[in-house]
Amino acid sequence: MPHTARRPRTRAEVSADASAASELLEVLWGRGQEAAASGTVSPSQLRALLVIEKQEGTNLRSLGEALGSRPPSVSRLCDRMEAMGLVQRAPSPTSRREVELRLSLRGRALLEEYRALRAREVSAVLERMEPAAVAALAEGLAAFHAAASERLSPESGAAGPLLRDDVADSA
Repeated sequence: MPHTARRPRTRAEVSADASAASELLEVLWGRGQEAAASGTVSPSQLRALLVIEKQEGTNLRSLGEALGSRPPSVSRLCDRMEAMGLVQRAPSPTSRREVELRLSLRGRALLEEYRALRAREVSAVLERMEPAAVAALAEGLAAFHAAASERLSPESGAAGPLLRDDVADSA
């Protein structure tokens, strides 16, 4: 098979490719989520659980900022997750008006199970790829992770909320 030189892809083309790959990942991960023994959660609940895991003890206001959601919506979301046994609310030791959010053991187990199911789905796809393509993907993902983490970092000033839906729009 002759080697043909490919022109470099533009950022817009790569952004479109990343969006398409993201959609495929959503389908793959959805299949894994449906197989979860611990049940399923909505995408907004999953995002909230991930934020709470990263910011253990966060309050409703901070969670709302991280999700880009309004306080009443965040409060209802937490009500549902608490009723499901995924999160625990406790009074803040520093402010009587605030409540701290923490993952319950069930919430931690659910995230662990989802991660294992997602990893299994991704591994099945990687097995179908050539080793050089897997290596190139790993290198590109590491660079993407670093850039996205920098954009999401509160210290960067221009980051915006953690885990917002519009993160890929700037690529």
